[in-house]
Amino acid sequence: MAPQRVLNLSLLALFPIAWAAPLLRAGLLPLFGLSEISVLSGIASLWKTDVFLAVIVVLFALVAPMAKVIALEAMLSGRLSARMTNALGFLGRLAMADIFLIAIYITLAKGIGVGRVEVAWGLYLFTFCILASLGLGFWAKKKHT
Repeated sequence: MAPQRVLNLSLLALFPIAWAAPLLRAGLLPLFGLSEISVLSGIASLWKTDVFLAVIVVLFALVAPMAKVIALEAMLSGRLSARMTNALGFLGRLAMADIFLIAIYITLAKGIGVGRVEVAWGLYLFTFCILASLGLGFWAKKKHT
């Protein structure tokens, strides 16, 4: 099996781990403990206050990246025609929305100035997954066009 397919298939396991892993540790004041925030805990918290926005985040942060990985695997294994490259690019753009969301949350949290925000290991894993998926998508598009 080609290394690109192995990396792509590994994303099927790494994405869910990254979603559950702590992305940030945030606290109101430096004296108190920090709460760990993950993609899943953020969605759960959002679900309590704004269901519509939570569904949008689920689609962009969970469904789109997995759909892209599955579509890319279908293309790499020859089960999906090269004409679907544009659809793969569209899925890639949808999946990049999660990076934008995380950037907004970090910017807002740091901009408040009241609390403390620390980056946790899950953010690095999540970033790796997104960048690996992006790179594989570019590679597949170049190879199949």
